[in-house]
Amino acid sequence: MAQIVRLVGARVAWDAIRSERLDVTIGGGRILPFDAKPEPSTEIDLSGYLLLPGLINAHDHLEFNLFPRLGNGPWPNASAWAADIYRPERPPIREHLLVPKVDRLIWGGIKNLLSGVTTVAQHNPYDADVFTARFPVRVIRKFGWAHSLAFTTGVKSCAERTPREWPFVIHAAEGTDDAARNEIHRLKEAGLLEKRTVLVHAVGAGAAELEMIRESGASIIWCPSSNRFTLGWTLAPDVVRSGLPIALGTDSALTAGGDIIDEMRGAGLAAEEIYPLVTTQAASVLRLRAGEGTIREHGVADLIAVRHTGQTPAQSILNAQPALAMVRGRAMLLSDSLVPRIPKGFQRVHVEGRESRWIRADVARLRANAARAIGPEVRLAGRRICI
Repeated sequence: MAQIVRLVGARVAWDAIRSERLDVTIGGGRILPFDAKPEPSTEIDLSGYLLLPGLINAHDHLEFNLFPRLGNGPWPNASAWAADIYRPERPPIREHLLVPKVDRLIWGGIKNLLSGVTTVAQHNPYDADVFTARFPVRVIRKFGWAHSLAFTTGVKSCAERTPREWPFVIHAAEGTDDAARNEIHRLKEAGLLEKRTVLVHAVGAGAAELEMIRESGASIIWCPSSNRFTLGWTLAPDVVRSGLPIALGTDSALTAGGDIIDEMRGAGLAAEEIYPLVTTQAASVLRLRAGEGTIREHGVADLIAVRHTGQTPAQSILNAQPALAMVRGRAMLLSDSLVPRIPKGFQRVHVEGRESRWIRADVARLRANAARAIGPEVRLAGRRICI
């Protein structure tokens, strides 16, 4: 029989502004009807907390989040950045590549979990042996992708192999020069600028190219800190507010400046404008249809809880890190205040600048493995990891 978990005492966020006091019952990894009252196997008291949908990180390269930022930009485009920094035989890349890839992927999941992300779009091959229910976060499987026009041969074939109902995600216009801007035209000429197309970055798109994107129905994933580091520029606020479908992503630590909390705080938008970019709008861009980005009956039980201080849901995700994170209805992260005793399978982790948390991962082993390759100072998305 499936375990029934009841979350009691919390306020529940309905959108960026509204919340109300409501108990939530979970069974089989989904939110049961709100009027259902089955006998729970476990009850968690969340009095004083606000329950939010788990956040969606629309773009990451999970295996690169132990790396430092590489290079000294800005560069005119992503190809110039890659040519400048790619020295796999030299430090620090050499040492970081010695960390087992599986471990590096898990660290990428931990980075996201600690910041309230429960769903990630990984822009690299999907590893079914790693991205199981034991992985810290949900990794999206139903989408097609190509790295970019510059680094992928047969982009059109990649798109054609992608089921029509899935999004097709590609780095595009990642630059400030003519070559980057022209990628939008090349995609259109190839018949690849369409409603299911998701363009990562699109910083090089000018007014004409943005209109092409709008007319096609395509979407954009915005990674502000990564853009500013590599290109010295990112999408202007008026573009983000223009009605184009846009989701927020972190990119990896190779270029980004932290986690999704840092991206939200540094976006230069009001909290209420940011909220849909990591919840409902992100789910729409990535064609997630199981309730991701919302709290609704029969939806997936991917949830986070933060201290309720009277702020709106949107303000709360900017100003707090989660005290509870659940993926598929299973607790993956807990704060000290929610841990009456050390749960089996959980270990404490403290990342510089964030409060310590208990997570369902073998953090001690992961850190020891990383330290053997990198040295004693191991950093996750730029922050020092303590155990």
